[in-house]
Amino acid sequence: MKKGDLAPSFELNNQFGELISLENYLTKQPIVLFFYPKDNTPGCTKEACTFRDFHSEFNELGCKIFGISSDSVDRHAQFAKDHRLEYDLLADTKGKVRKMYHVPTNLLGLIPGRVTYIINRAGKIADIHNSLTNPVDHISNALEVVKSFN
Repeated sequence: MKKGDLAPSFELNNQFGELISLENYLTKQPIVLFFYPKDNTPGCTKEACTFRDFHSEFNELGCKIFGISSDSVDRHAQFAKDHRLEYDLLADTKGKVRKMYHVPTNLLGLIPGRVTYIINRAGKIADIHNSLTNPVDHISNALEVVKSFN
């Protein structure tokens, strides 16, 4: 995936077991999809909580945030509850969406990658941030990209 590509649609269950279809959001509002390795790990928790801390700013811009990992619905439910996450965490347990978005693995293929995609109202990827070792710096940049849509 690269900037300018149409974002592929998909369906995954969120932390409440509800089926979320990206198609319902594409071309209607900006979207931030952040793929992360695993719930309750230090970097992923920091990333998820930073998105939580900026959630109201993204929301004011009409932007929908989705966090995606291979964790189960139940694990996402506990993670969201423990950290008061107000956005959907999607369970990509088979890694199909990760593959669809070409999210790389890191460290000899052992750790799923950390990639954030910012999707504009046209349903196209406007920006991509790939950083396994720096889980939070891209979040303020993502906010600036979403601001630029208005």
